[in-house]
Amino acid sequence: MQDNKIYIVGFGAIGKALAVFFSLQGKDVSVVRGRINDGSRTEEEVVIALPDGTKLQQKIPVVTLNSLDKMKGLVILTTKSFGNKELSLSLQEKSGQSPIVILQNGLNVEAPFLENNYDHIYRCVLFSTSLVLDNGDVRFRPVTDSPVGVIKGDTATLHAIIEQINTPYFPFKATPDIQTVIWKKAIMNTVFNSICPLLEIDNGVFQRESAAFHLAQNLIQSGITIAARVGVQLSQQEIETGLINISIASDGQSISTLQDIQKGRQTEIDTLNFELFRLAEKHGIAAAAKEILLLGELIKIKEKINLAE
Repeated sequence: MQDNKIYIVGFGAIGKALAVFFSLQGKDVSVVRGRINDGSRTEEEVVIALPDGTKLQQKIPVVTLNSLDKMKGLVILTTKSFGNKELSLSLQEKSGQSPIVILQNGLNVEAPFLENNYDHIYRCVLFSTSLVLDNGDVRFRPVTDSPVGVIKGDTATLHAIIEQINTPYFPFKATPDIQTVIWKKAIMNTVFNSICPLLEIDNGVFQRESAAFHLAQNLIQSGITIAARVGVQLSQQEIETGLINISIASDGQSISTLQDIQKGRQTEIDTLNFELFRLAEKHGIAAAAKEILLLGELIKIKEKINLAE
């Protein structure tokens, strides 16, 4: 990577946190708005609240795609995955050969970039929680190092990316088997993004309520069955432990799908429940995903009702 510039696409909680952490390290970073494309350029004050009560504050350049001729440097996607098809086309001419790092939930979210022949595509699985508070500050809590792996590209570029983006507040690490990690997190995300929004409850419910955890165990088993059919072998115990750790770390915090529903926004449930069901159906085991599909359909109904309001 010849240019050390970092473009973060998406001005949500994760995008804001990354921008502040990079800026504090003296890195050349700009945030590109994901939903607004009016050619504007501004500078905004962003405040990050850490678990120990510390607050970090930086002024961050915020731009739109129309205001950029080229994006020479690293491009990090923190937008919602449902916009990837359009985004892959919008970024194609501007980003050129720049590496793309996708920080999104779900399965096969990188497909539009593969279809549009991007040369360097890398996936990151986030192990942190973040929330934009009512006052505009971002509450950020790291859980553990977030792994990054190659979808299309090479390990040399991967390690250069890790060196560029790793920070003490938001640590990253390279992994040779990103697909296994993607599946583990996708199954956990399916649990959180199905059950918590329907119960309208925070992420800590699984470490507090045995009935909720029992339902989570059933969904995890279904996810593992589907993963095995696509060649990914997973451990039930390992995923359950990961689920509980995240539940403890984000106790009192709402999952992204619940936040989206409450604010009348589209959710990412298509790349979770519905993608799992699609894969199950493709491999002739649709019955194994019937609970996953049902919960996904209920989320869609809830999303539609709130969008209409």
